[in-house]
Amino acid sequence: MSDRRSHVTFQHGQEFMAAISERWNYQILREVFFGVGRFGELKRALGISANILTARLNGLTDLGLLTKRAYRPDKPWYEYELTDSARELVVPAIAAITRWAETYATDGDVTRHLLMHTVCGNPTSPYLACSSCHQPVEASTLRPMPTEEGGVEQG
Repeated sequence: MSDRRSHVTFQHGQEFMAAISERWNYQILREVFFGVGRFGELKRALGISANILTARLNGLTDLGLLTKRAYRPDKPWYEYELTDSARELVVPAIAAITRWAETYATDGDVTRHLLMHTVCGNPTSPYLACSSCHQPVEASTLRPMPTEEGGVEQG
C-alpha cells in the first residue's frame, strides 16, 4: 500500500472536511474502514449508483485517502483500502462519529460496530484523553488555550 504523503496536504483541514462532509464520501470511507472494500460490495452496502460510486472512489483516490488494487487478473475489478495517512486522519473521526451515533441513536435497531485494539487484541471503545493527566477529555472539559497577546502560541 503506497502512501502519497506529498499529495495529502490540507489547508487547516478544509479540503479533508469538504471531502468527508460530502454524503457519499464519508459513507465510503466508513465502509472501507469496516472492511467493505470491493466496488460491488460498496455499491450494495450503500445503495449508490455505479457512476456516482466510481466518481467518488476516483476522487478519494486522487486525494490520497484510498488506494485501489486489482483483485482479478481477467477483469478490471478493484478493491479499495485506506492509505496510511487516511487511517491516521479518518479512523479517529470514524470511531468518534460511530460511537456518538450509536450512543445517541433514537432508532432501537442500531448495529454496533465493535473495535479491536490490535496491540493487545482486546475490544475497545476509543476515547480522547489528555496528554498531560491521561484523563478522558469530554466536550464539556475542553476549550481553546488562551493565546499570548498579539499572536498565536506555538507548540
